Amino acid sequence: MSEAPGPEEKLSYRLVTGPDDRSFCERISTALAEGYVLHGSPAATFNGSSVIVAQALILPAAIATADAAVATAVEDLDFDGEGHA
Repeated sequence: MSEAPGPEEKLSYRLVTGPDDRSFCERISTALAEGYVLHGSPAATFNGSSVIVAQALILPAAIATADAAVATAVEDLDFDGEGHA
């Protein structure tokens, strides 16, 4: 069983959701100030009474770590010069 991250440990990925209001924008602005970057476009839906929005956020270090892992995996592949595109 894994433990939830401590308050000082930032998650690599966050999905912020809520009504499309000032509070939502403030939450996104705070995350950006903490070093997160927007990941993809926001999503919006209407629940019958208000617009609900969602925005994914990631830490740039998470991207760098994932890119490095992919690069290492590709370098470790055996390739004999033949294959399918």
